[in-house]
Amino acid sequence: MEQQELRQSASKLADLTFKLLSSCHEKEERLATQQYLTLAEFRCLRQINEIENINNKEIAERMDLSASRLTRIIDGLVAKGYVIREIEPNDRRNMRLYLSENGKEFTRKLNDAYVDIHAQILGDIETGQHKPLITAMTGLLSAVEKWMAQEEK
Repeated sequence: MEQQELRQSASKLADLTFKLLSSCHEKEERLATQQYLTLAEFRCLRQINEIENINNKEIAERMDLSASRLTRIIDGLVAKGYVIREIEPNDRRNMRLYLSENGKEFTRKLNDAYVDIHAQILGDIETGQHKPLITAMTGLLSAVEKWMAQEEK
């Protein structure tokens, strides 16, 4: 019976994570659109903001993009005044990417808007459920990361 319960729970979790992922993608897309960004620009800005002094190769790998596709995204962010790029002296094929002052301010506002969205979402959940929800999601993320690490071996 335990195995059957595990399979039923796994089936429910699979369905919920699929729906949650889809909703999260839509949530990001809506926020990006509100800020006059493409979804790719939004995600690229978040990567640059997360890791200062990142190069284009690292971002392309993290976002699973070709170098040419990433270049077009970065061109758009440079044109909007959010990103500064510098050619790496040791490897002229790579660029170092930084947020401009305008980009830093914009990403602060973008992050605030992102947190506000999640505050609104939490507002529809009973306050007493917030901590258990975060604990459960943290555990789920940890388990997924552990599974992924095992699959990479």
